[in-house]
Parts: sequence; structure tokens; C-alpha cells
Amino acid sequence: MVIELLTAHASVRKYKDSPLSKEHVVELIRAGQHAASSNFVQAYSVIHVTDTDKRAKLAELAKNPQQILSAGAVLVFCMDFHRIQQAANLLGKDIDFSHAESLLVGVTDVSLFAQNVAIAAESKGYGICYIGGVRNAPEEISMLFNLPTGVAPMFAMTIGVPDESNEVKPRLPVEAIIHENSYDASKYEDIIPIYDEVMNDYYLSRGSNRKDAVWSDAMATFLGSPKRTHMKAFLDKQGFEFN
Repeated sequence: MVIELLTAHASVRKYKDSPLSKEHVVELIRAGQHAASSNFVQAYSVIHVTDTDKRAKLAELAKNPQQILSAGAVLVFCMDFHRIQQAANLLGKDIDFSHAESLLVGVTDVSLFAQNVAIAAESKGYGICYIGGVRNAPEEISMLFNLPTGVAPMFAMTIGVPDESNEVKPRLPVEAIIHENSYDASKYEDIIPIYDEVMNDYYLSRGSNRKDAVWSDAMATFLGSPKRTHMKAFLDKQGFEFN
């Protein structure tokens, strides 16, 4: 049953006008907290955006008004070392989260936490979508939600009752992902062209937003030039200095 739920995931971008109660949101977040955490740091916090004006401003800054304004709940997931700093201060101690390993710990923790929330929401029949557009304006969004040093918004998530049913995107064949005992790059010459054909068929036949495209070309375009180059300066400002 759990595997069927996981493999049925498809992002939902249109929701019915059916807000989630705070009790339901707390239930989902509590489930999220039971994700694995490196050294039990729990380096995450989440902003539940219930204020109408703040939600509208978030939609503008993230450049994603349709989902953010219509969803039953909007959550902003943050990497958080400020709480740990506070805990250390209570003991008269200090911490150093400026190095690259802390950044990786924080990103991993918040991602595992968020994915647990997503699975919990889908198990209840809700649809979800991750909003990476939060990183379009991380400084402004940090100001909007009063995020202190040591806290950085990573992405948002919209949750709600689906008003659409999207097809599941075909994933890479599992053979492309699994490497037994050593990394084998030679197999990609055979696997990728076949996968491109599968994705092209999917894009041409899906119910909406049809296009003539393949995965490898889309990825080459997406990663062909730097994206959101402001993120390093923002993370430095929040205390993540990559030392």
C-alpha cells in the first residue's frame, strides 16, 4: 500500500476551495518530524502561512500565484540552526554552522522532513506540490517571515484537495539508478535514448501542456547555465559561509 502511494505521486497545481484546518496541518507536520535526522540535529522549521497578505506577497515573490493563492495550506520549509544556537546558549556554549558540512546536514534534514509531510498529506488524499520558486527571492521572503541568522528558506509546499488529476511522469529506468559495487557510466549510452523516447511519448500524449520534448535536452538546457546565483551571497548572510 505504501509503495503504491509513493509510485502514484504526481504534482498537483490546481486545488478545490477547501482549506486545511490547523489541526490537520499540525498532524502532517508531526508526521514529518519522524523522518530521519543527521545526529538528531532536526535542523528544520516550517512557516505555516495563514495570513492572507503574507500569502499574497509570498505568491508574488515566488512567482507562483495560482498554487499559493488557491491551496488549502501553504508551508515554507526552512533549514534552521538558530534553534540549536539558542539551545547551546542556554548552556553557555556556542556552535559553528558556517562550514559546508552543516549546510549539507541542514538541506538533508529539511528535505527528509518535507518529504515525510508530503507522504502523510497524500496518504490523507491531499495533493501536494513543491515550490522551488521560494529561492527566487530568499532575502525578501526571509524578511517577510522574520527569519533570523541561521535560518534559510529552501522551498515551499502547497497542499490541498486536488481539482485535477495529472499523469505520473515516467521515471528513469531503475537500471539507470542502481550501480552494483562500482559506478557504471557506460550503460547510459543505451538507456538515455530509450528514456528520451518514453518521455517524448509522455509529453506528446499527456492531458495538458503537451509538448515535443525529451529529457536529456531539457536537462542540458536547465543545467547549461547557472541558476539563482544570488543564493551563495544570501546563505553567507544567514551564516552559512561554506568554510
